[in-house]
Amino acid sequence: MYYILQPFRVLWKVFFLSYFIISLTLLYPLFNYLFSDKKRFPKAFKLMRGWAFTLITVPGVWMQIERRADLPKGPFIICPNHSSYLDIITMYRVFKKYFVFMGKMELNSWPMFNIFFTKGMNISVDRGNSSQALKAIERAKTELKLGHSVVIFPEGTIPSNAPKMKSLKSGAFLLAIETGYPIVPVTFTTNWRRLQAGAALRVKGGPGPSKVIIHAPLYPKDYAEKGAVQMKQDTFEIINKPLIELYGNNG
Repeated sequence: MYYILQPFRVLWKVFFLSYFIISLTLLYPLFNYLFSDKKRFPKAFKLMRGWAFTLITVPGVWMQIERRADLPKGPFIICPNHSSYLDIITMYRVFKKYFVFMGKMELNSWPMFNIFFTKGMNISVDRGNSSQALKAIERAKTELKLGHSVVIFPEGTIPSNAPKMKSLKSGAFLLAIETGYPIVPVTFTTNWRRLQAGAALRVKGGPGPSKVIIHAPLYPKDYAEKGAVQMKQDTFEIINKPLIELYGNNG
């Protein structure tokens, strides 16, 4: 069955990538204009949400969002697992209010897509440069103080064996403990099936539901004694539990 379906998966991925490139090319001048002034960032965010809707709907992907608790009233730090390139796109359909991504510096080298990080709306993190990483953290603190939630993929990258998770990095949790803003864990359970990272001719891809679970927030005040290490461990277990239930320990 795998070999029968794989040609259709490849065709779907070619269609998805073609639609992504063509639509981004058409919207690029408008994004460039909106990113040229910080006052226009909220309008750019709305355009991103609309574009994300077409990016998933036209290729036949739809959202299924399960909310297991109310979101905090103020800004928060969103921590999802990273299983697919689709995660960034669908994030704009999961959360309606303005938020900012923290992404690895490597995204700055992606043609055209780098505009979302080089123009200042989102935050680039150079993990190999301690002073630049510190500046990124300070920028995240500023965004939170302004009332803007911040998205951080705590795994740092897409695991080669997703949906099995990598261990989490500490940055998001140190940020939460230091600033007092809560962590909201998020689990993408099917995005890896929709658009799996890896060799295009071998990996999965195709239409279907993008299932997302928004978990109850974790508050730093509850970790005053346990600290960021325990907060990180609890977040990992919360995000990973639905994946274990669906796919077992091996992903």
